Amino acid sequence: MNIKKTKATQPSSKLAAWIKREREETAILLRCIPATVVSLFVVSVICMNLLANKTLLQTEWIALDGGILISWLSFMCMDIITKYFGPKASNKIAILASAINVLTCLIFYIASIIPSNAVDYTALNGILGGTWFILLGSTIAFLASAVINNCLNWTIGKAFRNNPDGKLAYAAQTYISTFIGQFMDNFIFSIIVFVGFAPIFWDGFHWTVLQCAVCALTGAVAELIMEIIFSPFGYRIVTKWKKHNVGQEYLAYINGGK
Repeated sequence: MNIKKTKATQPSSKLAAWIKREREETAILLRCIPATVVSLFVVSVICMNLLANKTLLQTEWIALDGGILISWLSFMCMDIITKYFGPKASNKIAILASAINVLTCLIFYIASIIPSNAVDYTALNGILGGTWFILLGSTIAFLASAVINNCLNWTIGKAFRNNPDGKLAYAAQTYISTFIGQFMDNFIFSIIVFVGFAPIFWDGFHWTVLQCAVCALTGAVAELIMEIIFSPFGYRIVTKWKKHNVGQEYLAYINGGK
């Protein structure tokens, strides 16, 4: 009888221990990671979601939404965090940014439906209120692409055993992971929103799968160019963190545990 109870409680005990460790690890990470990078990351995710409501260009073979104007910053922040703290830390910050984005969208939506005697800003209310399936699509696409980007970035970095902290290693990590991650982000978002939901809720407006693919590829190239331009700043940030031993409490925790 006692043996059965012990066996039955083992999985729940392991789960409780895992949850406790993850909460503790996350708390340490949030204490250690510089606030500027996290703030820029969160703001870029929120702006990316808002700008996704606007189509910048649409032809028979290409379509671009406003999200490409800022999404490069999100991926650059993830590359910085991944390079220094690891992919798991970057994934956690991505989840945090997505959660804050959802909360922000909820607040915007509430603000947009509150009656007001002031001038009717219908267009502004539409932007603030957003569209639920755009939020759904952007959240799913971003989280999926974040995991792909962070894991790929870390894996590529492991290949540079002789000089893992060099400029060549950083460039290879960021350029390859950003291009693939951005492509997947754009493609998943386009398929969910403009192929899946738009024809139903936007009076037949939609993108073709070809438009989604070309949009994803074009956006990935544009965002890769931005990454190439700004990656030296990212490399300097990582180098500065190493010089000043930033986040040693978290790095010691994940390397040695408790």
